[in-house]
Amino acid sequence: MASVTASTTPQTHPANSGSDDGDVPAPGAETLPGGAEHEHAYHYEEEQGATVTHTGSLSRRMMMIAAGWIVILLSVGGFALDRVLTNQLEQEFDNRLLIPLNAMLRSAEVDPIWGVRFNSILGNQSYLEPGSGSYWQISGDGYDPFPSNSLWDDRLVVREGEFLEPVFYDSVQFRDEALRIVQRTVQLPGSDVQWQFVVAQNREEIDNQIAQVRLTLIWSFAILGIGLFLMAMAQTWYGLGPLRRVRQAIARIRTTGTNRVTEPLPLEVQPMVEELNALLEHSEKQAEEARTHAGNLAHALKTPLTVLNNAAHAQSPDLPEAVLREADVMQRHVDHHLARARAVGRRATGLSRASAMESAQGVERAVSRLYQHVRFDIAGRDTDVAMERQDLDELLGNLIENAAKYGGGSVFITIDAEPDAKRCVIWIEDDGMGIPEKERDAIFGRGARLDMSKPGTGLGLAIVRDVAQIYGGTVSLHESEDLGGLLVKLKLPRAG
Repeated sequence: MASVTASTTPQTHPANSGSDDGDVPAPGAETLPGGAEHEHAYHYEEEQGATVTHTGSLSRRMMMIAAGWIVILLSVGGFALDRVLTNQLEQEFDNRLLIPLNAMLRSAEVDPIWGVRFNSILGNQSYLEPGSGSYWQISGDGYDPFPSNSLWDDRLVVREGEFLEPVFYDSVQFRDEALRIVQRTVQLPGSDVQWQFVVAQNREEIDNQIAQVRLTLIWSFAILGIGLFLMAMAQTWYGLGPLRRVRQAIARIRTTGTNRVTEPLPLEVQPMVEELNALLEHSEKQAEEARTHAGNLAHALKTPLTVLNNAAHAQSPDLPEAVLREADVMQRHVDHHLARARAVGRRATGLSRASAMESAQGVERAVSRLYQHVRFDIAGRDTDVAMERQDLDELLGNLIENAAKYGGGSVFITIDAEPDAKRCVIWIEDDGMGIPEKERDAIFGRGARLDMSKPGTGLGLAIVRDVAQIYGGTVSLHESEDLGGLLVKLKLPRAG
């Protein structure tokens, strides 16, 4: 009974000869906040000859942001508080100027000779002392100004206009003496003249008070700013502590052989640690797979080499035949493990994507040249799978060539035969004799062949199974309901 067996991939679809090795940055070379971390990174760079780049200190960035906001907020707050206190002091000073002004208004009356006079003496002695800094003056059109004794020979220059309410303003009309002036326009009973009542006071007192308030504000806000900046420094140092612990844990992984970061960390850092542990687990899995492949290959080559060594020492007459036979066995083992190693290397990128329809059509064109009597039909819809194109070509090449070699002349390929399934299912059917159900599992063994009349190495399905499993897929054998031969179901993860 004829049956389908495994075979090697057609030469028109060679597998990739290797894969590029990515450079993994060493944990000690990470750039972390603080001078010690930078020094460690640069030291590791000198030792390993690696290129360590950074975008500046994270601590310095946080400090600069904190310092900037502290300066801005304290400046705005200090300016606002300065204006409030300054206005309050000036208002109190102006209220004190209104006291003698109201006293003048109560005591003033019309004088036929001088125009205006007081019917009572103002009680402030400073208005009697020349140059005391406290002055008053009454002036009207057509009359000489009526000044206080403190003005002596000087006169106040008042503003022109009618001011029914007191108006306050500053004046520097006297040399080396800044004045604060309040002025009001009053028409006395029995007079048609608009009299200007003016009281002036030296600003030295209020200016000294304002200067003292501003000095107090500057020192207070400076101390507050320094305290806030020190608090920001402490917060930054404490907040970035988990990153330092992560760096130390990575250093321990590199120096002591521990394989995970296990200490508890804040929620913001924990996802990064989980990804790091996943990366370490992935690297360990790759290393373990590499060791397993090397051990399996060494074990597989040991027996043929022993046979050749014994035949050579015994000077066996069939030594040439033994060399060819055992060399063929070793070649099969080498091809099998190289295929697995290439698949593992390409899978490590994690960004694999290939079009199943384009790969099947490319393989069909190549196989049809070798088996021109076979009719190939490809149906289904185009679907991207999470696999390198070269590995997908190798899988489909083995399966389609097997169907053409051991079938009856018809091969059907259906891409994404089960659209609702989580994985992309590819069917390869032929109209051959098929494989008995009890022998379907054994056919995946290395070197297993059910039909020894046709050439082959017996590694095709073993390679298909191993490579599919590396990418998270499966391959299984069934009976084709449409063609009556073998149905191969290849399930591969969908891309994205």
